[in-house]
Amino acid sequence: MDDLFTAEGAGPPSGPLADRMRPRTLDEVIGQDHIVGPGRLLRRSIQADRLSSLIFYGPPGTGKTSLARVIANTTRSSFESLNAVLAGVKDIREAIDRADDRRRLYGQRTILFVDEVHRWNKAQQDALLPWVENGTVILIGATTENPFFEVNRALVSRSRIFQLKPLTKEALFETARRALNDRERGYGKWKVRFQEGALEHLVEVASGDARSLLNALELAVETTPPSWPPEEGAEIFINLEAAEESIQRRAVLYDKDGDYHFDTISAFIKSVRGSDPDAALYWLAKMVRAGEDPAFIFRRMIILASEDVGLADPNAINVVISCAEAFDRIGFPEGNFPLAQAALYLATAPKSNTTLSFFDALAEIEKEDAEVPKHLKDGNRDKEGFGHGEGYVYPHAYREHWAAQQYLPSALRGKTFYNPSEVGYEGRIRDEVLRKRELQAAVILQDLERGTAESEGLSWSAASKGREGWFKRLESSRSRTLLEDRDLLFSELPVQRHDRLLVCNADEGLLLWEALRRAPEGLAAGIVQSQMSLQTLLHFAKQSLTNLEEEELPRLMVLVDQDIPERRDAEE
Repeated sequence: MDDLFTAEGAGPPSGPLADRMRPRTLDEVIGQDHIVGPGRLLRRSIQADRLSSLIFYGPPGTGKTSLARVIANTTRSSFESLNAVLAGVKDIREAIDRADDRRRLYGQRTILFVDEVHRWNKAQQDALLPWVENGTVILIGATTENPFFEVNRALVSRSRIFQLKPLTKEALFETARRALNDRERGYGKWKVRFQEGALEHLVEVASGDARSLLNALELAVETTPPSWPPEEGAEIFINLEAAEESIQRRAVLYDKDGDYHFDTISAFIKSVRGSDPDAALYWLAKMVRAGEDPAFIFRRMIILASEDVGLADPNAINVVISCAEAFDRIGFPEGNFPLAQAALYLATAPKSNTTLSFFDALAEIEKEDAEVPKHLKDGNRDKEGFGHGEGYVYPHAYREHWAAQQYLPSALRGKTFYNPSEVGYEGRIRDEVLRKRELQAAVILQDLERGTAESEGLSWSAASKGREGWFKRLESSRSRTLLEDRDLLFSELPVQRHDRLLVCNADEGLLLWEALRRAPEGLAAGIVQSQMSLQTLLHFAKQSLTNLEEEELPRLMVLVDQDIPERRDAEE
């Protein structure tokens, strides 16, 4: 197969300007200092001619093929090149045969450069693998696609990946100046001048692509004189109109299933999640301009409305779905309005990711699939025979349609998955969620202290004193009364945020949690009368008070029976 570089140095310069101006040595490489700058690994490897297999990865016009040409001009190894668009398995085998002969007969290494290596299918890449592995060839691949997705994993693992970045404006200006001043390969024989803003326009529109810049420069320079080439020393003046005509707006770098697709939607989602409406509109516009399917964009926004906004603004998902339905009715171009409306609503909405707590519950299920507590089982089928459903309390029968009933399996009593944030709607419901949770924890502690809680949680036999106590507690609305008493107590106390509070009877936790809320900058401490209460309260604190640091959690200590004077005197 013809070598991609065989025309180098054959006769007078010919071909496109971009090809003529390719760097011949490392010193002529413009940009990419992060990989070929002084002291960098790739530069040292090329200078020492000690290359291992490489893959150059980056957008068009950033110098992947040019670096391969520099290596071809520098190395003492034999250099062969293939273009994956044109070459098949037969070409691969012929190149490998030649490399094998050189290795056996002359002990010479062979570097095989494969341009657009991602264009080869799996079978073609597999055909190359064993020869790379045994050292017959050193592979240098060039690709615009992410090699971790588009190149054989075994080839990637045996190669060092170097990512080339779009050239900076300074690098593009230097590229243009070099082409304008080079007498042999560029336009140094003529006096090329630009109207103010003309060269800047070429650089701006090239967007980091040196090949695009040089192609536009070539078109502008060679079509401005009445005939080409003019006499040596002639002046060529390029006005802004000629510059604009010479370069088209660069097509948006975007593909429906490649890096640009995923990178752009990732930038959009992260901008919305980060509450930056300006960035959200920019990345949305880029996707629309590139022809992204609006259904895909709306799908991702619906997910984001639940994952990243969630209960901070429960209306967010309704807004996005309504905008999606509106888009389906009107289509483009007017459909841009509901697209932008949905994106702006999400970007400016309060944020909460508490819906992720579902996955904590899922992990708990995968770890241990606990049985449904007896009082929560369906009592319509076998209540009489097995007691299923017995002990269940109907919340609507009580004030505020709630009762301090336990709904988790007994092994998970006190376990917390959902921790409401303090933002938006979720912030408004947070106190009520925590108060109900505290009451449930207080009921657990009461039952544990009295020894009435059985393995099924709050399910008791017909003769159980615990069951009797449970109904008595509910019928008197004691759970709500506890809260009312607590609120009344603290309303009479002039508690300041920095105060230090001691709760002498903290076994049920209700007073302790309120003390912690009232004095967040001070100290809340409590005295409990059993190790069981201590452990349960600490467990609840760590589960529910996730916004607090370890040192901010309430201080607890156990006061054993003999330490209580009144009780000791009574026993005596």
